Amino acid sequence: MSKPFTPKVVTANALVEGDVIYLTADDRWSRALHEAEVIEDEAHAQLRLLDAERQAHAVVGAYLAEVRPGPNGPEPAHFREAFRARGPSNYPHGKQTELSDV
Repeated sequence: MSKPFTPKVVTANALVEGDVIYLTADDRWSRALHEAEVIEDEAHAQLRLLDAERQAHAVVGAYLAEVRPGPNGPEPAHFREAFRARGPSNYPHGKQTELSDV
């Protein structure tokens, strides 16, 4: 028996800056997870991933990441994604300085 599909977002890294980015429903790349398109259908998720992979001029390493609903939009379902969303862990800089829980 196959595992049921869980909600996903398309994520990648910005080619030039290296920042973690998320694909939005209106085909933009955002650095904010709460703006990401939450995909609940496996076939649609695969199509969106193919769309992202075709954007090699802007992104690298696109993949589907599992999310769960949160009070302000999707939240990472795995610690790896939470870590990626916060940025480098060696010292607070960049987006880490803007996060209240870091």
